[in-house]
Formats: sequence, C-alpha cells, structure tokens
Amino acid sequence: MTYLVDTSAWLDYLQGRETAASLAVTEILDTGVPFGISSMIYQELLQGAASEKDFEALADYFGTQRFYQLQDPKASHREAAYLYFRCRREGVTVRSTIDCLIARLAIENELELLHNDRDFSNIGRVVPELHLV
Repeated sequence: MTYLVDTSAWLDYLQGRETAASLAVTEILDTGVPFGISSMIYQELLQGAASEKDFEALADYFGTQRFYQLQDPKASHREAAYLYFRCRREGVTVRSTIDCLIARLAIENELELLHNDRDFSNIGRVVPELHLV
C-alpha cells in the first residue's frame, strides 16, 4: 500500500495537531511506508509558509519526496472535471477543483489518499474508486 499524503494531513502534522491524519503521517514516517505527494500538494504546502526561512525549509524537505503525476494531462483534467460533475449531479459540493485533480491523481496511480479535508470525504461518497484514509 502506497499513500498520497494530502496538504491537509501534512498541515495537521506540521502544526502539531493530533488528528487521525497527523497520527497516520507519523506512523508512515516512523515505519517507512511508501508515500509521496504531487506538484499540486507541493505548491499548496509552499504557499502556506509563514516566512522566507519556512518557505526554504518546506521546499528543501518536500522537494526530496516522491512526486506522483497525472498520467495524461488532457485526459486526467477531463476525468477530474467529470469527478466534479458527478459530485454536483449527486448534490455534493466540492469547494476546490484542485482537490478533484488530486483525487484523480490518486485514482490513476492507485494510491491511498491520506487527508483531513471534507472535499475528499465528499468526493469519496460519490466516487467509490477513490480510496481514502
């Protein structure tokens, strides 16, 4: 089992919040379970930096992690939009189109998505092929 660790889980971990997601990040790091991030998650993490020093530290650490990519940009973006459409059709609101792309990336790469974000929980109610942790 390999994890895609979402920004929300990393923020809980980095900010010392005791959530199921942060505890799972700790376990992943302590046991060497395979994980990675995406370029979108990387960008979100860097955007949250509080200072230049924090920005550089985040860039240095997360820049060394395994990066997963969308398999075919055109088809992947179409499928991410279709995830959004499916949710909207079922009356489920997804607040972030980026979360649809991250969900699509997890599906394409057969990754377990570790998160603490209601958008993913909502997507998962409609899209059973998204494996959430």
